[in-house]
Amino acid sequence: MSKIIIINGPNLNLLGEREQTQYGSKDYKYLQKICFNRAKDLDIEIDIKQSNVEGEIVNIIQDARKSQDGIIINAAGYSHTSVAIRDALSIFKKPIIEIHISNIYKREDFRHKSLISAVVTGIICGLGINGYILAINSMHEILKNENK
Repeated sequence: MSKIIIINGPNLNLLGEREQTQYGSKDYKYLQKICFNRAKDLDIEIDIKQSNVEGEIVNIIQDARKSQDGIIINAAGYSHTSVAIRDALSIFKKPIIEIHISNIYKREDFRHKSLISAVVTGIICGLGINGYILAINSMHEILKNENK
């Protein structure tokens, strides 16, 4: 059974409350529920973590090296600012999918550049929370093909 971790960065715990035009009306618990359900359908073990603290996200990524086969990460605002998270991801050496709920290229200029994009396997953005399902499906395919 593949093991993946979904890491969510700052303010994602407030889904459903903040900027619904960007992030939709579904809350964080709903996001977790659909992720767990999809993973169960694919026989994938997932762990979901959220932190508003950059150093905690780095620790989660570092710990994942020992126990996880892949990472799905929505580093949120840290995508555009955190060299530390980028460096931790580059050390992971296994598949990583970067996800953004909103289309970062339709937003403010500073959001158009993600520091972590250069070290991930693939990127999904602008498809709402459904992007998480696409990321789980994609990670499943990546891991299945790597294990052949």
